[in-house]
Amino acid sequence: MTASHLLVPVPIPDRVAALIGSCIPPHILRAEFDAACAAREVRSFRGPRLCDEDRADREQALSELARANKILAAHHPRLAVRPGSSW
Repeated sequence: MTASHLLVPVPIPDRVAALIGSCIPPHILRAEFDAACAAREVRSFRGPRLCDEDRADREQALSELARANKILAAHHPRLAVRPGSSW
């Protein structure tokens, strides 16, 4: 009986990642990459006192994340990326 939160992440070899990537449609891979980048950008804009430009950039990143998540969730509901998640 193993708890999933106790597992240590293991790096995936490049050949295995390429094999997995070849089984997934290209638009899903692109959406996954876009969602991960947008979530990383959303996390970078933290704090209660953001200037107007930072708030606009954060909203833009949230919009891009929502767009990518819509594509990912249509493929499989558990693929959606959250801004606060470790993935």
